[in-house]
Amino acid sequence: MKQQELTVLLCLIWVLTILYGEMFSYWVPALVTCSWPHLSSPSSDSKVQMDGVGSQDHYVKVAVLADPQLMDKTSHRLAPKSLALEILQFYTDIFMRRAFFASVKPFKPDVILFLGDYFDGGPYLSDEEWQESLSRFKHIFGLNAQLRYTDMQVYFLSGNHDVGYASLHSQRPEVIRRYEETFGISNYRFTVGKVDFIAVDAQTLDGHAEKTLASPTWEFVKNVSTDDQLHPRVLLTHIPLYRPDWTSCGPHRSSPVINQRVSHAALDHDILYQNYVTEDSSNYLLDLIKPILILSGHDHDQCSVTHESKFGPVKEHTLGTISWQQGNLHPSFMLLSAGNSGQLNASNPEEAVLTHLCFLPMQTHIYIWYIFLFVLTLLALLLLPTSGVSFFHQCRNLVGYSRQLIASNLLRGGTKEKNEDANYEYEMMWDAEGSMHLVKKPLNASVTNSSEQSLAGRGNAVMRPTAKKHTSQEIEVSVNMDMASGTALDSISNLPPRTGKSKTKIVIQRLVRMLRVLTIIAAVNLPLYMMLLFKDWIDK
Repeated sequence: MKQQELTVLLCLIWVLTILYGEMFSYWVPALVTCSWPHLSSPSSDSKVQMDGVGSQDHYVKVAVLADPQLMDKTSHRLAPKSLALEILQFYTDIFMRRAFFASVKPFKPDVILFLGDYFDGGPYLSDEEWQESLSRFKHIFGLNAQLRYTDMQVYFLSGNHDVGYASLHSQRPEVIRRYEETFGISNYRFTVGKVDFIAVDAQTLDGHAEKTLASPTWEFVKNVSTDDQLHPRVLLTHIPLYRPDWTSCGPHRSSPVINQRVSHAALDHDILYQNYVTEDSSNYLLDLIKPILILSGHDHDQCSVTHESKFGPVKEHTLGTISWQQGNLHPSFMLLSAGNSGQLNASNPEEAVLTHLCFLPMQTHIYIWYIFLFVLTLLALLLLPTSGVSFFHQCRNLVGYSRQLIASNLLRGGTKEKNEDANYEYEMMWDAEGSMHLVKKPLNASVTNSSEQSLAGRGNAVMRPTAKKHTSQEIEVSVNMDMASGTALDSISNLPPRTGKSKTKIVIQRLVRMLRVLTIIAAVNLPLYMMLLFKDWIDK
C-alpha cells in the first residue's frame, strides 16, 4: 500500500469514527432502538381500532429522566476551578446535552419528568456555586430562566443529592428553602391525561415522627389517600421502595444488586444515608396511595421489581442515571405513555400507563475505541510498508483472480474434449538445409529400441541421429555455461554484502512518516471534532 493511500484510508476511518461517536450514536434511540410504548402495544392498537380514535388522543407522551447529578467540587475531591474538574464537567455535560437534544427531544414528548439528584453535592454548595450548577443544568436540558419549556410541561422531584436526608434538614434548613424556591415544593400531585402522579419527598419518609421533618410528607400522603381515586395513580419517589436482599432486578441491570443499607446519626439516630425506603414505610405508602406503578431513581442502575400490597402486585421501575459519569455504563431514560381515555382506564387500569426503557450511547466504550484506534494508527504507520504495489491495484488483481477461479470451477464440470493427439507421436525431421520439421505419425504398438521406447508416448518427439547430434552439442554448451555461472556465483558469494540502509535510518524514516501522516489526520479530524462540540454546546 502506498503512503498516499494509507493516509487517505486512515483519515476516512477517523472521520467515520468521530461522526459516529460524536453524533450518529445519539440518533440510534430515536431512529432504531426506541419508540413510544403505546405505538407498539397490541392492546392499545386494538383499542384504537375499535373506537376509531387516533392513538395520539389516547395517550399523553412523558419522557422520564433520572439522576443527572452534575459534577462539582465534591465529585472527585478535585480543587474548584481546576483544569481536571473543568474537563470532566464539560464532557459530562456535553454527553447529557447531546442525549437530551438528539435522543430524547426528537420523540416530541408532551411532558418531561425529572426524578431528582440534579446536582452532586447540592446541600454542600454555597449559594454562588449552587447558582453556577443551576445555570449548567438549565443549559444542558434547554430550560429557560423559570425552568420551563415553551412546548412541554416539566415536573421535578427532589433527591438526596439536592436536599440531603432528614439529619441535614434540621441542621441546614436553608438547603430546603433554596431548593423549593427554585424547583417548587417537594410533595405535590399533578395529572397527565387520565393518570394522577403523586410525588413524595422520600428523604423524609423515615424521619422521626415527633419531629416536623417527616410529618409534612405523611400528612400529604394521608390527604391523597382520603381523596376519591378517580384516575389510576403513579407514585414518584426518588429513593426506591424496600425489597428483600438479593432481589432480582431483571435483565436490564448491569451492576451487582445493592442490598438495603441504612446509616444513622450517632446522636439523634436520624438517617444519614439509605438505599431504599424501610419496609414499614414502603408498605404503609403502598396501602395509602394504591398506585398501579412506581417510578424511582437514586440507584443509578436499572431495576424492575414487583411489590405485593393489599390491593395486588405493583411494579416499580428504578431508572438508571442519564449521566455516563455516575457508575453506569448504560445510561438510559424512559418513555412513558399516560392514558388519556376514560374507557381505557376503566377497562384495564394497568394499560393506562405503558413504559419503554431506552438506552443511550455507551460513552466509555466510545472513548476506549478512540484510544484503541489511535494505537492501531501508530502501528500501521510504523509497520506497514508503503513502497510496494498500489493497494487499489492489488484489489483489482484480487478481483481478477477471483473471477478466473470462479470461471475455472464452473468449466471444470463440463464435458472434456477427447485429445486427438493421444494416439499420435511427433517426429523431428531435418532437411539438407538444416531446418527442423515435425511430422505427425501414428503411435506404434511395439518399439524395438528400449531407449527410444522410453521417449515414445503421448505428445513425445522422437529424435533422429542428426537431431541428437545437435542436441548433445547444445547440452554440452549448456553444461559449460552452468559451470561458468557456478564459478561466478562462488566468486560473488565471497564478496562482502552490499551496504544497505541502517536500521536506525529506517526507524527515523518511519517516525518521520508517522508524524507527517498524523499531522494530516489531525488537520482533517480535529476541526471536525471541534465543530461537533461547538455545534452541540451552543444554545439551540
